[in-house]
Amino acid sequence: MSDPRPDLGGSWVQAMAELREKRKDAEPLEVHKLATATRRLISLMSSKRIPPELAAEVCTLIEGAYSSLEPLETLSHFSGFAESANSGDTTTFFDRSPIQGSANPLAPPLVIDHYSDQDGKVTITASATFSAAYEGPPGCVHGGYIAAVFDEVLGSAQSLSGNPGMTANLSINYRRPTPLFEEITYEAELVSVVGRKIMTAGRSFFDGKVTAEATGLFISVDFEKLAQLAVEKLSRTENPN
Repeated sequence: MSDPRPDLGGSWVQAMAELREKRKDAEPLEVHKLATATRRLISLMSSKRIPPELAAEVCTLIEGAYSSLEPLETLSHFSGFAESANSGDTTTFFDRSPIQGSANPLAPPLVIDHYSDQDGKVTITASATFSAAYEGPPGCVHGGYIAAVFDEVLGSAQSLSGNPGMTANLSINYRRPTPLFEEITYEAELVSVVGRKIMTAGRSFFDGKVTAEATGLFISVDFEKLAQLAVEKLSRTENPN
């Protein structure tokens, strides 16, 4: 078994630190505010009983907003997969990620960070607060969203291998309910690297107690192949027929 902490030479961690600084300006503040407002609207629609006449009124407003945005130019490029784990490009913006994207109203959003302990072990930390839009059991986060966030957090941890890839297996143990409207914190680390196989592990916490645990197996891939997938997606977008 190879060293679970390969010699990164500080390159990947440093690049991620620089990226976090760059992404502050990845999208204009107004776009982030629009996403936040839309996120709040989604949460309200998920938790309020809306009278038909008010629903019709709000629908007219939303259709007006859609009419304003629909004619705009579609993004002409697609870098990585809108996530840090396998973008293959440390200049990739994550603002549109469905999990951590500040400009994506579908995202909670998740905030990811890195830190090193005294032994030099790099650990991923993250946090998110889930609104009513993510409800599964009454007052609690849907298990599918919990899994999606772990995929993102463990995916970031596997990037520390220096040759990250894509999820092959994700296993979740739900220890106790994960509450809505509360900050949920995460920890994850790179466990081992054997050939192309990258193993990771992580946990989520609320009020100091573990709410779920996860392990992930990732298979490192050639970033050129990821780039080709991006090119093919772009081609389908530009030539839908």
